[in-house]
Amino acid sequence: MGKIELDITFWQWMLVLATSILLFIFSPLAKTSEQFFHARHKGKSPNWIWLTGSLVISWVFAKSIANAADLGARFGMTGGLAYACYYLSFIVAGFVIYFLRKKGGFHSIHHFLGSRFGRGALIIFSVVIAFRLFNEIWSNTMVIGLYFGEQGSVPYYWSILIFTALTLAYSLKGGLNSSIFSDGIQMILFGVLLTAILFLLFQRPDFNHNVLAQKTSFSWEGGLNLLLVAVLQSFSYPFHDPVLTDRGFISPLRTTLRSFILAGIIGGLCIFLFSFLGIASGDQQPGPQQIGSFFGPIMLLLVNFIMIVSAASTLDSTFSSFSKLAILDLKLGHGVRFGRLTMIIVALGGTIPLLFDPAILSATTISGTMVVGLTPVFLFWWIKVPKISFYLSVLAGIFVGILLVLQLIPKGIILSPGPYGELLWANVFALLICLLLYFVPYWLKRKRHD
Repeated sequence: MGKIELDITFWQWMLVLATSILLFIFSPLAKTSEQFFHARHKGKSPNWIWLTGSLVISWVFAKSIANAADLGARFGMTGGLAYACYYLSFIVAGFVIYFLRKKGGFHSIHHFLGSRFGRGALIIFSVVIAFRLFNEIWSNTMVIGLYFGEQGSVPYYWSILIFTALTLAYSLKGGLNSSIFSDGIQMILFGVLLTAILFLLFQRPDFNHNVLAQKTSFSWEGGLNLLLVAVLQSFSYPFHDPVLTDRGFISPLRTTLRSFILAGIIGGLCIFLFSFLGIASGDQQPGPQQIGSFFGPIMLLLVNFIMIVSAASTLDSTFSSFSKLAILDLKLGHGVRFGRLTMIIVALGGTIPLLFDPAILSATTISGTMVVGLTPVFLFWWIKVPKISFYLSVLAGIFVGILLVLQLIPKGIILSPGPYGELLWANVFALLICLLLYFVPYWLKRKRHD
């Protein structure tokens, strides 16, 4: 068994080094701000194929793959479908961004918020998404570290540092241009690996439709609460993810809308299919050791590599989004040189939390519940409400999210049994409260004018 583990680790490192070196060599060098921040290559924006691939792989990351497999193990196909419903976010964001650009003439999410709600709203929103970007780094590299060693071990830390440094290297070379290019390559690799994993999985004599049916229950106890949470949060969740929204402003309108719709369908399907790995693994949480013992070393190597590919795509996208946030949106500097400096800063800052207990940090992560207040801001973007509406809605959502984290949600409002019941009804009432607080100042203003 020791020899198998050693061989797998060796091949993992070979794959990491090979892909990183090739991506660095072939990634386009960005010399101008248009290339570095807007992914312009030879004067052209990404076409729908490159943009779709980039959108899909930027959300099918290591953490989401691990969660999909875990939910499959717990709830069967309902768990996989629940997590896949988060990919409705692409379709929602695609249509909102399309109309923001076409009807509103806005060239970024920050442009819209700053123009409509002022500098204060822009700062609050930027703090929220900056915190998310920092968390995306440690939460994904932590998953990678666990495939090279036990948490807190020397191999665990070295693998995270080397992996982050290699991804940072090609990201510095081309910025968003490198990110779009690498995402396309990583999407192809991801598709090949997922196909191979599913082929090996379906070849197992103990995995058939009976296994799928036995583990799946479309009920409150079987994961239905989480499915409804995903649907509700898809109306707000995408707008606090700059990795997603930044890609909505770099290509022509029709290209962008087509890519977002396709990415939602393809990404949701990929996540749903990957949950089958958890379904097949029984009641075990499908981590590295369980996969190795249950499926064998070949499947373990394929799963490890798919985690590495997806984590790299998330990291390079996070670096480019943070750079754009600091330089273009908040105007904390200017030019490609400062853009590269901000990438180094976020890489270091996003790795530091791994020196502490990540479970402590998870309690402070901006969750989907905390950003539910963004729902009316973007779904009803054309209605010119008073500036106070933004603050009331967004702060109310954050407040309910904090209550949820502290487990202070009143038990009387939980109207369905089963796992994630508290999460579902916290989101339902948070959304109702945010909608009310958002429109009350608007109605009062109209009443005064009447």
